[in-house]
Amino acid sequence: MRKHVPQAFLLVFLLCSAAVAQSVTGRWVAKFSSDDEAREIVVALNASGGTLTGYILAPQFEDRIVAGKVDGANVAFTAERDANNNQVQRRDYTAVLEGGKLKLTAPAQGNRPGQVYELTRASSDPPAPLPPKPPKISLPEPAAVRSNGLAKTPPMGWNSWNKFRGKVNDQVVREIADAMVKSGMKAAGYLYVNIDDTWEGTRDARGNITTNSKFPNMKALSDYVHSKGLKLGIYSSPGPKTCAGYEGSFQHEDQDAKTWAAWGIDYLKYDWCSAARVYDTQQSTMIAAYAKMGEALLKSGRPIVYSLCQYGMLDVGEWGAKVDGNLWRTTGDISDRWQSMNNIGFDRQPGREKYAGPGHWNDPDMLEIGNGGMTDTEYRTHMSLWCLLAAPLLSGNDIRDMQPSVLEILTNRDVIAVDQDKLGKQGVRVAKDGDLEVWAKPLADGGYAAGLFNRGAADAKVTAKWSDIGVTGSHKVRDLWKHEELGSIADEYSANVPSHGVVMIRIAK
Repeated sequence: MRKHVPQAFLLVFLLCSAAVAQSVTGRWVAKFSSDDEAREIVVALNASGGTLTGYILAPQFEDRIVAGKVDGANVAFTAERDANNNQVQRRDYTAVLEGGKLKLTAPAQGNRPGQVYELTRASSDPPAPLPPKPPKISLPEPAAVRSNGLAKTPPMGWNSWNKFRGKVNDQVVREIADAMVKSGMKAAGYLYVNIDDTWEGTRDARGNITTNSKFPNMKALSDYVHSKGLKLGIYSSPGPKTCAGYEGSFQHEDQDAKTWAAWGIDYLKYDWCSAARVYDTQQSTMIAAYAKMGEALLKSGRPIVYSLCQYGMLDVGEWGAKVDGNLWRTTGDISDRWQSMNNIGFDRQPGREKYAGPGHWNDPDMLEIGNGGMTDTEYRTHMSLWCLLAAPLLSGNDIRDMQPSVLEILTNRDVIAVDQDKLGKQGVRVAKDGDLEVWAKPLADGGYAAGLFNRGAADAKVTAKWSDIGVTGSHKVRDLWKHEELGSIADEYSANVPSHGVVMIRIAK
């Protein structure tokens, strides 16, 4: 039997519910660290009858709410964002109203939990709708850009992002340069000190890019790094904003390249990010956008290594070298965990070897060695596989304070020699038996390097057969992690390999 609900009580309940729902209506703002300028994220919401419309604006993205609901103080909605390949990405947000603040949780990314923003109400008025999206720029595929002749072997160095993210500054970079020399990393071949995102300031009256307060004098910093016998790298985007929402190089390509050359920059990482907001990301347009900067770097008058960071989209291996790229990312971002490195290194690289060679390299992303999310065994696998892949070796840890085991992994000269081999061939997987794999790389002296990998959860015996690698008879073998000569071995080599581990050998001609 249905209970009778007094009309007066029902009316009060509905009015209160509507008041709670309407209480999230308005413009909410969260400011975040920006050094020289007030950067903010804006959440504009309009709650009506339990449903929600609106949008989120940040320097580097624009999310338009396509479905949402309000349940008391709790809010949930789905928003659309322009993504790459002319696709639209859907993202699920939640928020809760607490003490007059709106606490917004952004979607998780990989193994990283969703970031939480605490927003303050700037207005209670229903927000005006966003204007229609402007048409995107379409560019024809350009002629090939002349090669800069750099990076005859994979670049080696350090990048700030994995460890420091937005906390990188002038002092950190100077201390890293000092540590690269003192630790022996420079002697092992690590030369580039690369500043990733968040160095950018605003543009001056003439449109020249400036640095923010974290980097008061980039030319002086460059001079300091050069005085150590090292090289300095920097970061930008072909879009209007970088991934972290700082100033990009859109429509300032020549100007920025000249500025970097004047500062003494030696390396550019160019990250697609907000370019998807302005460019029609067909292959021809992406090629043209990257060629713009390739030409600009050549015209700058300074040799600058050109790193394309566009996550392996649109068959970049087919055209990366044509835009003067010296290296190009093959996948999304790596993270400091076995699952990420395992997938990127083993599963996402086969088939790309035909694009690698002196002056142009496949880039499976930076090294996570020493950041603490994997074991030393897993880090040796990381280093071994990257070297067999002829990948750039850009450490991403705090090298001012490294454990001896981490330094040993990063500076193993036997293993680094495989990466830096002058033949410039990328290694390939030559055998696979479940979680057990053998990878091999031909070397300039006629020999081979091989990795016996165990991706499984238990220790296992792995065998490298000479016939799989392409050699016959007996050959001298050296263990590259133990630095031991193993004598002359015929037909095959077997080793007990720990879980998630590797045995790496060099097979003489």
